[in-house]
Amino acid sequence: MDETLPPRKRPRGIYLLPNLFTTAALFAGFYAVLSATQDRFEAAALAIFSAMVLDGFDGRIARITQTQTAFGAEYDSLSDMVAFGVAPALVAYHWALGELGKVGWLAAFVYTAAAALRLARFNTQVGIADKRYFQGLASPPAAAIIAGGIWTANDLGIDGSDVSWLAAFLTAVAGLLMVSNFRYQSFKQLSLHGRVPFLLAVAVMLGFAVVFIYPPLVLFLMALTYAVSGPAWTLMVLRQNRAKRRRETS
Repeated sequence: MDETLPPRKRPRGIYLLPNLFTTAALFAGFYAVLSATQDRFEAAALAIFSAMVLDGFDGRIARITQTQTAFGAEYDSLSDMVAFGVAPALVAYHWALGELGKVGWLAAFVYTAAAALRLARFNTQVGIADKRYFQGLASPPAAAIIAGGIWTANDLGIDGSDVSWLAAFLTAVAGLLMVSNFRYQSFKQLSLHGRVPFLLAVAVMLGFAVVFIYPPLVLFLMALTYAVSGPAWTLMVLRQNRAKRRRETS
């Protein structure tokens, strides 16, 4: 007589540790918006950068502790949408874009919609796309462009109304780069568990020293450099392919 096994109960509850970091990143994005409504733009920029650090930890902790779940992945995407999609756009709007009327809120909406599309495309390509590259600019460095620019301008005493058109341009371009087909290095192939050359450790130390010289400007320039690297690398590959075709046909 065949005995059927009772159906397995679905596990209830969630893993606490990685989701704590995700919740903290979500709160940082919420706090950035709240600070912007009170004209505390430096605090808003710092909150967005804090969300970037926390967002980098939650995934690594989930992999290290073997607590990766579908719930955690979805929760992380929702947190990213708030911290790197909604928060930067609203902070930029309160700081400078509001001076431009319809053009300002349109630039903010383009960024927000692009962040949502970027995250949706990323979620559908998990397990398919090459992990070495991102298709389109990732939302955290896009948010770093806005947060770093606002932080730098605020530190230099530049009012948002004086650079409203530049802010609108950077906001819209950052959004469009997120939904572009440019490929960006993901740096996921870098392993933190194995041995590394001594010079790499020295380079990391010097990198921290450079950032601490003037954090707002250095972080802003780093985000801009990474954003430009995608189109630059794509153009370089296209030129190499054209040169290769010419050599083959000649």
